[in-house]
Amino acid sequence: MGDKQATSPKDRFLTVYGRKPVLEALRDPALDVDKVIMADTVRGLAIAEIQRAAEARGVPVRRASAHRVKVLAGNGKQDQGVLADVVAPRMRPLAAALEGRTPPSPLLVLDGITTSANVGMILRTATAAGIPGVVVPRRGVAALDPLVVKASAGVAFRAPVLRCATAVEAVESLVEVGYTVYALGARADAESTSLFDTDVPSRVAFVLGGETEGVSAAVADLVAGWVSIPMPGDVESLNVSAAAAVVCFDLVRRGR
Repeated sequence: MGDKQATSPKDRFLTVYGRKPVLEALRDPALDVDKVIMADTVRGLAIAEIQRAAEARGVPVRRASAHRVKVLAGNGKQDQGVLADVVAPRMRPLAAALEGRTPPSPLLVLDGITTSANVGMILRTATAAGIPGVVVPRRGVAALDPLVVKASAGVAFRAPVLRCATAVEAVESLVEVGYTVYALGARADAESTSLFDTDVPSRVAFVLGGETEGVSAAVADLVAGWVSIPMPGDVESLNVSAAAAVVCFDLVRRGR
């Protein structure tokens, strides 16, 4: 089953970068900041303020090359030479979640969603609805960065994020342990069932596809069926974060 290697730091922390986001994280008593990393070239009042805030919290500050900071941040234009790793207490590898005595269900699986705002809003909505897991692959989906955190209004730090390499790996792993996996799409044909009429078994996952291509062909080949949201009005489709909200709160309505 999927990722069985030791837990990666990317499966334990959300990395925030930029001087203001790092300072805000350090000043938020609800957040557990593991460490701050600064480029060895950065200086100035803002940097000194971050150092003081880290010291007050007992957070270690490490220096690294500017290039290393850019690599760690994953953003070469906006890191401003400083980043912080913030503990995400509910984030863990998907493989670990599935090996537990009671694997989480229902789940959402993100497949090719590349807009940070959509990922952030989905995390916020799923957390609000009490969904126990949102599978966010490390490849093919927007990175969990400050833009995602901002779009989630900070909820991303405590969202039930499950990490794996790809959406295909996620669905393969879910099917292997007995999940029924549905793809959410705009198909209004015999191949698709209305979300509101769909059977929801005890182990179920819904795949949300990308903004332009929808659910990828490789993932579509693995799902048990297609589910659509009835839209009697003259609109072809919903934004993926809006569609996710409909799915989440239909599950709430069902008592799931």
